[in-house]
Amino acid sequence: MLQEAGGSQNFPADLTTVKITFQADADLNEDIVTGVRRREPALDFQTAAEGGLKGVPDEQVLALAAREGRVLVSHDRRTMPRAFGNFILTETSPGLLIVSQQTSIVLAIEELLLIWTASEVEEWINRICFIPL
Repeated sequence: MLQEAGGSQNFPADLTTVKITFQADADLNEDIVTGVRRREPALDFQTAAEGGLKGVPDEQVLALAAREGRVLVSHDRRTMPRAFGNFILTETSPGLLIVSQQTSIVLAIEELLLIWTASEVEEWINRICFIPL
């Protein structure tokens, strides 16, 4: 057990921070997923094919990502924000990131790595964010 500095609270020695995991929507450029995985192999980023999301309606994509505790990453600015809004009326989502198609692949990779590195899972619950930040 580890003891908190200046206090008496004990924490398990193997306590680790839960990192954000990502799920790519079927419309997300796979070069983004590939680039993120190359830059940070420890980051868990599932492709749409790996998640079985090809041809799946937005509402089901959101439900599948939520079931696995993954933040959904999409290019779909047209229908996904509305589907997300409807989804979080009755369900809890790990979050949604909309990457503008005008954003360079390099910038999209950098921003996703920044989100993964500098934030906690809880910060994204039921939240939508547009990239670039």
